[in-house]
Amino acid sequence: MANTEIDNGAVIGVLNKILETELAGVVRYTHYALMVVGYGRIPIVSWMRAQATESLIHANEAGELITHLGSHPSLGIGSLLETHRHDIGDILRESLEHEKLALAAYNDLLDLVNGRNVLLEEYARRMIAQEEMHLGEVRKMLKKPGE
Repeated sequence: MANTEIDNGAVIGVLNKILETELAGVVRYTHYALMVVGYGRIPIVSWMRAQATESLIHANEAGELITHLGSHPSLGIGSLLETHRHDIGDILRESLEHEKLALAAYNDLLDLVNGRNVLLEEYARRMIAQEEMHLGEVRKMLKKPGE
């Protein structure tokens, strides 16, 4: 179906929210990587830096779609509230909340474009799958052995 069947303003609004959320993820995961201490530091820092890189890729994808639709990407950034607790469990719980925000935004996009725009629908579905995998990874990291 044609692009004229989507609400461009609403779609661009959600894409800008995604862009801002993903940019916040870049900052958040970069910060977390700097704050990790303890025996598991090296693999956790590596994972967090990979998440920061992936968030930047996701932000770029959202921005490209915004310009594809003829609009202007936001210069804003999502919420960067922090608990100032740097235990790895606290960091992962903050990460879990961030991933839930991103997942909600991608689901909002899918609701707007489902059955109306294949490009945006496939993008939203791909990103939802990735965010759900991230949520699963963080939940596993938060589990104690034997739970």
